[in-house]
Amino acid sequence: MSETASFGYRDVDATQKQDMVGAVFSNVAAKYDLMNDAMSMGAHRLWKDQFVKRVKPRAGETILDMAGGTGDIAFRMHRHGAHVTVSDINPQMLAVGMERAQKKGLDGLIWSEQNAEELTFPDRSFDAYTIAFGIRNVTHIDKALVEAYRALKFGGRFFCLEFSTTTWPGFSDVYDAYSHKVVPQLGKLFANDADSYRYLIESIRRFPTMPRFEAMIREAGFVNTKVEPIMGGLVAIHSGWKI
Repeated sequence: MSETASFGYRDVDATQKQDMVGAVFSNVAAKYDLMNDAMSMGAHRLWKDQFVKRVKPRAGETILDMAGGTGDIAFRMHRHGAHVTVSDINPQMLAVGMERAQKKGLDGLIWSEQNAEELTFPDRSFDAYTIAFGIRNVTHIDKALVEAYRALKFGGRFFCLEFSTTTWPGFSDVYDAYSHKVVPQLGKLFANDADSYRYLIESIRRFPTMPRFEAMIREAGFVNTKVEPIMGGLVAIHSGWKI
């Protein structure tokens, strides 16, 4: 039997997931940032600010922002003087990011089309690796984590911002109802695409729990791993070090 991977609530042939996810992000690229505001009521901006504070980007260091697409995380780190390489498997998402950077007058960012599971960068290239709201869309998460470890210098740090499962009593039920019923309708309203946003919500439900994902990060070789839940775990910042 062929290997399967989750695509929302469906299990599909693992060889097909990358193209299927690619189609989703090609569809939503132009409206991605608008929809993030609509779906989170602007909260994603605060989550990203908090994430970058934990990364502590420093002037002159090299950072790989994987699944960086439209540049939200990279722009924040660039302000601190870090040399940021923005990578994404989807060229449409990168195109949106490059256009945004040009409008903002941001120079010095490197844009690179990359597969998180098979990075083309040499070993020990970066001081830090960041990925925000992207790793749950990777077909083989374990391979992406191993590649992150390989690409980091010794002493390098890994940071991931991702949706998880909130543990706040009562809130999880409200959020489930909102995400499954309201978000696809917002997708239809703002991007004329309910199905892509239905997938994005379903992919959150299939993502490993916070303890399991932390264990996966350790299995990839990282030490001093940590999980910082936000809103009871609706979102979480995961981190680890390569030593």
